[in-house]
Amino acid sequence: MTKRYNNRELSWLEFNSRVLSEAGNTDLPLFERVRFLSIASNNLDEFYMVRVAGVYAQIKEKIKHETIDGLSPKEQLKKIKIKSSELLKKSNYIWSKLKKELSKQRIFFKSFNKLNEDEKTKLLEVFRNNISPVLTPQAIDPSHPFPFLFNQGHFLLMEMQKKGKKKSIYSIIVLPKNLKRFYDVSNVDAVKNYVSLEETVSSFATELFPGYEIINYLSARVTRDSDIEVEEEAEDLVVFYEKALKKRKRGRIVRLELRKGSDHNLKKFLIKKIKADEETVDEIEEFVGTHEISQILIGGKKDFYFKKFNPRQVERVNQFNGDYFKAISSKDMIVHHPYETFDAVIQFLNQAADDPNVQAIKQTLYRTTLDSPIVKALKKAAEKGKSVTAVVEIKARFDEEANISLAKSLERSGVQVVYGFVHLKTHAKSSLVVRLENETLKKYVHIGTGNYHPVNAKIYTDLSLFSADPNYANDIEKFFNFVTGYGDPGKLDHVILAPKFLRPKLNDLIDQEIENAKAGKHAEIWAKMNSLVDPKIIDRFYLASQHGVKIHLFVRGICCLKPGVKKMSENIYVKSIVGRFLEHSRIYCFSNGEAMPSRKNKVYISSADLMPRNLDRRLEIMLIIKNETVHAQVLDQIMMANFKDEKLSWELKDKKYHKVKASKNSFSAHEYFMNNPSLSGQGKSIIKDKIKNLKI
Repeated sequence: MTKRYNNRELSWLEFNSRVLSEAGNTDLPLFERVRFLSIASNNLDEFYMVRVAGVYAQIKEKIKHETIDGLSPKEQLKKIKIKSSELLKKSNYIWSKLKKELSKQRIFFKSFNKLNEDEKTKLLEVFRNNISPVLTPQAIDPSHPFPFLFNQGHFLLMEMQKKGKKKSIYSIIVLPKNLKRFYDVSNVDAVKNYVSLEETVSSFATELFPGYEIINYLSARVTRDSDIEVEEEAEDLVVFYEKALKKRKRGRIVRLELRKGSDHNLKKFLIKKIKADEETVDEIEEFVGTHEISQILIGGKKDFYFKKFNPRQVERVNQFNGDYFKAISSKDMIVHHPYETFDAVIQFLNQAADDPNVQAIKQTLYRTTLDSPIVKALKKAAEKGKSVTAVVEIKARFDEEANISLAKSLERSGVQVVYGFVHLKTHAKSSLVVRLENETLKKYVHIGTGNYHPVNAKIYTDLSLFSADPNYANDIEKFFNFVTGYGDPGKLDHVILAPKFLRPKLNDLIDQEIENAKAGKHAEIWAKMNSLVDPKIIDRFYLASQHGVKIHLFVRGICCLKPGVKKMSENIYVKSIVGRFLEHSRIYCFSNGEAMPSRKNKVYISSADLMPRNLDRRLEIMLIIKNETVHAQVLDQIMMANFKDEKLSWELKDKKYHKVKASKNSFSAHEYFMNNPSLSGQGKSIIKDKIKNLKI
């Protein structure tokens, strides 16, 4: 049984290793490689705050529950630490290479001793004017106990001696998050000489402790358990989360980052004071909190960055002079972000807010920003007297605080805010606009695979379906009534909802492919997702493979399925695409007895990954694509490009991902979509030469 699955946490670490590999990819522009290093470091932070914290909690509570690959919590933690250590070594090695590349471009990271006198003078001015006033140096003695260190808190621990004395004392300086991490002290325009915040503060620490000498110091950072469990009787979710967020900052330490080569005695003193375990310590080559290296990514040469890409406008809407209601009424369309502008979603809602014929707007919000244009459109609509409802999911991890503020802001503008269910995250992404046309109410819907987040929408690949089809619209109306009023809509006609119906529907679709294989018909599955974890779905894929169903899976992140195993999964192929954009859309395609791609194949888009949380503990949407042009765009264009991609692809074989061998002229899915407009957004019949080169 245990040999059937990959470990979820180790699979995630494999994914982050692929991200980190992009930092070492010399085909990429220099600053983009630095950005990938920062992203990988930030990813690891979140992994420790949630996933590793969960394993520690299991060990503490003496929970014996085994993972799907048969590991106890202690065994899993041991493997996580080994893999994390490998990632850390890889990160340190890549940074050493990047630093050399940066130095060739006259970008340097310097210690205080390597600065000339003018640069030292400039750094002292920076310290006195921009840093020192916000620092709170604290001695550590019986009257000044060791302070509490907040989650992701960066600090300096110092050993000092009073001049003429031999006895050492200790002090700590917490470095506020709102301070810059790197300061350029060069006096030459073409040169960047960066000095880190910790190097700056330690160099002038005697100004904070007059009469003392600094004997040793170390730079450190703590990561704490940041997961939040919802109490079953949490009657007021907002109050509960406001309290829980305060507790999050005080969770147990799951990671202690120290600069490599730190003084042993100081390290020992620190570990004792904060009651950390030795196994939580990670030694970083140069900068703890490596994610902050992205702060240097300003200015520089054009060739330091990816070539600028401006998302295309939606041609279909342009053909109707910007009128979304007319464009959508003509036929369904899918907008492919970020290649086509996310402004399409914003413009649709703005038009709805301004249109006197629009009576009501209903909107889900999972992740967005307080200053989001979508939020502004909803506020504007409410202020103009329209009925506006926002389903705000405050349980969106790490966005809870922002979503509470967002909800309160919406309510002040007259928006009716609903928080959904206590034990079900509302992860579905949808808008419903009700408009009076010819004395009849007509409904327009937007259904997405991603979040309504204006920043993420520039780098996440997602799909936005716009439709006035009454079948979709009626189902989405019932979905909103379910979330706001708890009236169970039962089984819908064209939209499949989790947790009640999505798993059974997927099972039926896979089973149908098995039956087709048994009957000698074509049997094949193409599926694209962020993560594949659910063991029941994986087992069904295995069963389908054993009956001869060909299965192609495009899984960006975690994959617990083992492909290519004889007599179990030899008909299953798994690949992961990692590149400039983050693959995020979820697409599920079934051959339905016909070779793929074909108009008779069944194509679905969804907000859900194939994970227990999505299928069993979240409110998700999956819907079938009916319009032929949209069907062709998703199947023949998007999925086919995933097939053909070599430049960005990694194949999963023997528990490991292997980069696909590619030449400079190899096909890149991202480059293809940057240069080729989508089909349904054009508003014309399918242009065959747009997709002929994508045929398998």
